[in-house]
Amino acid sequence: YSKRFDEMNADVTFAGYRFTERNFMSMQDYLSAVNNGMLPERQKERYQVNLNKRFDDIGLPFSVGLNYEHQTYWDRGDTEQYGMNVGTWFDLPSLGLRNLSLNLTASRSQYYGKNDDAVNLMLSMPIGRDTASLSGAYSGGRYSERLGYYGRVGQLDSYSLNAGANHGGNQDSNASFNGMYTHNGALAQVGANMAVEGNRYSSFGLSLNGGLTATAKGAALHAGGYNGGTRLMVDTDGVGGVPVDGGRTVTNPWGIGVLTDVNSYYRTTARVDVNNLPDDVQASQGVAEAALTEGAIGYRKFSVLKGRSLFAVLRLADGTHPPFGASVRNQQGRELGIVSDGGLAWLSGLSAGEALNVTWDGRTGCQVRIPERVGDAQLLLPCTGGAGE
Repeated sequence: YSKRFDEMNADVTFAGYRFTERNFMSMQDYLSAVNNGMLPERQKERYQVNLNKRFDDIGLPFSVGLNYEHQTYWDRGDTEQYGMNVGTWFDLPSLGLRNLSLNLTASRSQYYGKNDDAVNLMLSMPIGRDTASLSGAYSGGRYSERLGYYGRVGQLDSYSLNAGANHGGNQDSNASFNGMYTHNGALAQVGANMAVEGNRYSSFGLSLNGGLTATAKGAALHAGGYNGGTRLMVDTDGVGGVPVDGGRTVTNPWGIGVLTDVNSYYRTTARVDVNNLPDDVQASQGVAEAALTEGAIGYRKFSVLKGRSLFAVLRLADGTHPPFGASVRNQQGRELGIVSDGGLAWLSGLSAGEALNVTWDGRTGCQVRIPERVGDAQLLLPCTGGAGE
């Protein structure tokens, strides 16, 4: 049962579970028993209550959440858990800080007649695109303090640094440090991490995550993804080096790329990153949408041109110009420009020495040829071999 009280800015949720058969096992329990030889605890009943309320009409807005859970078993004693969380958010204009958040969580768990208490307090401070955090925690009679920093480098790289200390609980005090760096490349996601905790241990890790997707439309290496995951293959019409989805995917030399962060059954929008295209590449149609079922591999094609772009004046053999609205197309039928007044046209995707057809009234009226050497000045292109002669 769940209900939202808009006038109070609060909501309540109640959930109850009952397993009427003593030997019932979920699939996860069954696999654990088969693979590890460990029989799970036999759950009997579980009740959960959650209360949440926001206070926005006072000087410092904050939210409060309370939760309670009672669990019974067929083969052991009952357990209970209480929890509370309080959070607030605020600005410090004098320090130039905005959207700071302060959160306090506390819980008590009862197992076999013993209490296990835990408390955590965290302050989070956005600093530009980065975030700094300071936290303190208590659990099992032991205290810990942490200072963390999360940052981004460009659009594709991120890192995190954390330093802290642990003490109390009849154990030796020690300091700890860990860091991580992640690069979301077009071909693979590369990560490096390290951790040190006093004299207890130190570790270093390196990860490489990527895959290959091949279909009848093409094949490409890509970062992320997993076997059977939903993916979207994008085609940039044979043009390689085109960034898609904010640069997280870059098409290969055959113009194929794969997006792996695709949600099943939801609309996914793929976009060519037009702000970071190479100088000789233009996208006339750079947005595509798809809603894919789970495990599907979708396919979408973008209209992308590679080549020089320039202004040219097209002139027929009799000194006139092709009519207004005439279409300039390459030998594959792709439209590269449209003629305006006085034969002026903006042409894109040109190759040196390429022959272009100029069509109007449903037929090819004449043909122009791009010179082998093209400068930045406006070109005068004779249009020959058709109606103008």
